[in-house]
Amino acid sequence: MKNFIIICCITLLVGCSSSSSQNSNSYASNSIQSSSIYIDLDNNEVDLFSFRGKKILINYWATWCGPCIQEMPSLLKAQELLKDENYIFLLVSDESIQKISRFKNRKKFNFTYLKSSVSLGSMGIYSLPTTYIFNEKGEKVKKIVGAVDWNSNRMIKKLKSL
Repeated sequence: MKNFIIICCITLLVGCSSSSSQNSNSYASNSIQSSSIYIDLDNNEVDLFSFRGKKILINYWATWCGPCIQEMPSLLKAQELLKDENYIFLLVSDESIQKISRFKNRKKFNFTYLKSSVSLGSMGIYSLPTTYIFNEKGEKVKKIVGAVDWNSNRMIKKLKSL
């Protein structure tokens, strides 16, 4: 029985890691493309092209994701520290607008929250949190998988240099 469980775990791990390397989906593109897959909490479509000329940090997260919630205070601090560096911070979840709104009202983190109208998995996002950073030209310059201390001196310096 123990060997069976070990084999199942290995199979699961190999299966997850092989699917996460697939990156052919257009949503996982290396540049921002005009698309209406994002919706704000008032149910309005948001086109990332409207942020053209700004550095965009998109943090994919979920209300049930412990590491996502743990990094939010430092992400909020980084947002404040980088407000004069032409950054826009967007937090995107594929959960319902109601669930995201309840989280926002309960936690009081002052972010721009968006709902993705497609699953995160269909965008090539298999681990949370995952963060994409785009430069002013809309080119993806960084992908970070996992929780980060966003307001560390090292990270702020790195974000300023992108």
